[in-house]
Amino acid sequence: MNSFLSLKTASARPPKLAGGHRLCPGCGLGIIVKQVLATTTDPVIVVNATGCLEICTSPFPQTSWQTPWIHSLFENAAAVASGIDAARKAFIRKTPEISRGIKPQISGGIKNPKTFRKIKIIAFAGDGGTYDIGLQALSGAVERGHDFTFVCLDNEGYMNTGYQRSSASPLGAATSTSPTGKKIHGKQTVRKDIIGILAAHCIPYVAQATPANHLDLMAKAAKAINTPGPAFLNIFSPCPTNWKSAPAAGMEICQNAVETNFWPLCEAENGKWKINYQPKKRQIIEEFLKGQKRFRHLLKKENVKLKNRLQLEVDARWQRLLQLAKIR
Repeated sequence: MNSFLSLKTASARPPKLAGGHRLCPGCGLGIIVKQVLATTTDPVIVVNATGCLEICTSPFPQTSWQTPWIHSLFENAAAVASGIDAARKAFIRKTPEISRGIKPQISGGIKNPKTFRKIKIIAFAGDGGTYDIGLQALSGAVERGHDFTFVCLDNEGYMNTGYQRSSASPLGAATSTSPTGKKIHGKQTVRKDIIGILAAHCIPYVAQATPANHLDLMAKAAKAINTPGPAFLNIFSPCPTNWKSAPAAGMEICQNAVETNFWPLCEAENGKWKINYQPKKRQIIEEFLKGQKRFRHLLKKENVKLKNRLQLEVDARWQRLLQLAKIR
């Protein structure tokens, strides 16, 4: 996925998520899902936790999904994915014909047993269904070693229910449950290190990406999908509706997140960390904050201490990542 030819080939494939969905203008979810799904020609089963993606792509009786798709609760996408993986393995084990690559002689049998063995399982969930209420199921599923890819669509809040703060919301972000006022100025705690938590489970592959860096994202998605065992992708997803940013500014905000080290492009493969991109000149955090009204209070003089605290947190995480990647 590192060449123009492979990107051109991927983009020419029939989409597994059709257009005409009801996601907001400028929303990153549709872009990300298409980029992830375009990286494989194998049959895919999608598990979709409750959230904006599910609501806006499947209003009954319509659907944008062109592949088998299961709607789960907020909290159990990983459990559903692990159940599919267990059922697939059991069916292969109990059907000798499939194990030997022979068409099974059963009613409604699989047309191509080799294709059946290639089925990929991909779960999509927001940060609420990943960092918070979905973390228990996700931790259990990856600890058991189930073969699936879990994609966190990280827009840093519970957007589907009114932009409440999540543990993915950044320090200082104004949300409906952490508003800015005279006494408190946005969220008072730092965001959870979800990729560090997943990497600590000693799973084969963990990575972080943005849709603006599409070649990087698609290369990581292809690697995750084709890695045996559990894989985790944390992908930054613009939400103009609740970030109160311009719909057309999403990719610029993503790039600013990378250039300020707020959202490093990195991966951990079998415990070995790698930084995929290092800014030639790290931009100050203001470059990421500007253009998002959820952060406009941080750009005021009276909140300079909170803004500086956010800068220190970003810098500390970057230094820790450099250490993990053994970069001096």
